[in-house]
Amino acid sequence: MPPMQGARHMLLKSATVNLGQPAPDFTLPTPDGTLISRTEVMGSNGLLVAFICNHCPYVVAVIDRLVADIAQLAKDDIGAVCIMSNDWASYPADSPEKMTEFAARHGLTVPYLVDADQSVARGFDAVCTPDFFGLDRDGMLAYRGRLDDARLGDASNRTPELVNAMRQIAQTGQAPAEQTAAMGCSIKWR
Repeated sequence: MPPMQGARHMLLKSATVNLGQPAPDFTLPTPDGTLISRTEVMGSNGLLVAFICNHCPYVVAVIDRLVADIAQLAKDDIGAVCIMSNDWASYPADSPEKMTEFAARHGLTVPYLVDADQSVARGFDAVCTPDFFGLDRDGMLAYRGRLDDARLGDASNRTPELVNAMRQIAQTGQAPAEQTAAMGCSIKWR
């Protein structure tokens, strides 16, 4: 599939981050206004923070695999949370009401939070959807990479890189030396 460009979509790759640094703390609302903190979603073996949205073709392509991988991580007591940071005034498909519908349609069982002022995305230096950050059990950044090595149209023989990385971090405390950047649509900044 060729890169998406133009006014609505811009293909970006996530940058590397300073692994081993403390991850930003946050407390954000669900679409219905319930506040959820990082502490509440943190598992005893770490946390996956996934910046996603409803309309991005890259997110739509991986969401069902992401939901399955989140379930696998939960078995290892690795928490997960999804955060929507796009400007939904400009992209109504990403509105909080649509987030609830999207989560239900795809069976997303972890909190899907609204980053209305985009401060959490900026704190993590998130740049695209999807953009994945793995925290170790101490809340330190340990992973910034892609979900897997599948191509957009074919996930039949994929390597679940995010699951493998988070399990390695949980078991050894060490982040994988090789981490491949996530790819997706740019976050829609205000």
